[in-house]
Amino acid sequence: MESILEKIRENIKEELLKDEIVIDSITFETEGKYHFLRIVLDKTGGIDLDTIVKATNIINPILDKLDLIEEEYILDVLNE
Repeated sequence: MESILEKIRENIKEELLKDEIVIDSITFETEGKYHFLRIVLDKTGGIDLDTIVKATNIINPILDKLDLIEEEYILDVLNE
């Protein structure tokens, strides 16, 4: 799974950097019967909800195109 997460990072990093958004971490976690692909982001000055939505709209089509994860999962884009 680590190589898949690294490939995801490589593919979304440049697009996010265009908006000065950086990736803190990417994890794939199971909670109960659900799988979550969690992508934690940061930006100088902080991230607001609009930036999270924008980042999600950047990330989603890239993940769909890559289609690297066989399991169904919930994409969780957040900042900490």
